Amino acid sequence: MNTQNHISRRSFLSVLAAAPLAAAVTPSKPIPVGLELYSVRDELEKDLMGTVRGVAKTGYQCVEFYSPYFEWTTDYARKVRAELDELGIHCYSTHNDLKSFTPEGMGKAIELNKILGARYIVLAHPGTVSGLDGWKRVVETLNKANDALKAQGLHAGYHNHDLEWNPVEGQKPIELLGATLDKSIMLQLDVGTCLATGNDPVAWINRNPGRIRSMHVKDWSPQGKYTVLTGDGVAPWKKLFAAAEKTGGIEYYLIEQEGSDHPEMETAQLCLAAFHKLHG
Repeated sequence: MNTQNHISRRSFLSVLAAAPLAAAVTPSKPIPVGLELYSVRDELEKDLMGTVRGVAKTGYQCVEFYSPYFEWTTDYARKVRAELDELGIHCYSTHNDLKSFTPEGMGKAIELNKILGARYIVLAHPGTVSGLDGWKRVVETLNKANDALKAQGLHAGYHNHDLEWNPVEGQKPIELLGATLDKSIMLQLDVGTCLATGNDPVAWINRNPGRIRSMHVKDWSPQGKYTVLTGDGVAPWKKLFAAAEKTGGIEYYLIEQEGSDHPEMETAQLCLAAFHKLHG
């Protein structure tokens, strides 16, 4: 555990209460902090609107819906958007399966994302990829889709997991993606999976200026893996925030938690309070 970054549950309420005041006196406009809703997936499945309201009440400024949203009707998407507008929060991106980037699925993805007000349609996982040729096909699919998305005022994005950091035929797929994806495609950095594979997320940001437009704020430790709360793992958050804001072109942060010892909504509250303490 990184005791320097650790925030106790006892201090949570005082930190959370102070965060809005700190933001109010900050001279420059703060970067929005949102929640990847996979973090509260069980609650979301039971009551989507109620969960979104609870997330907004906690202090999150944006949310990222993940792949089940693709099954919504346009009428339901409009109801979700109306709820977001009422709450004063935003959806800047969604997480998607590969079908959202195919001719068969792209039309629906565009329609739903435009209703939600999103900027980016993010590929959350490429599925099974065989060899470097397979990764080149992923690049080709995303680049072609991005051309169509740009005409609609949207962009594609790519979210890394651990597989992109593990060498394939002597090359890390993440490096192939960075070198050959269109520069307007967002490279959404998942900090935890980068750390889990022994890679340096700060160095990755600095090698890709202007392309890390959102970041999944997910910690990791050798002992607790992904169950550690924000600030309780090994992530160098101060350096990460500085690199993201100076070099990466960060537009919004997204806290993500795959599961902890606490209930989902409490975990989301604890992680947001920790973020404000770490970021300042």
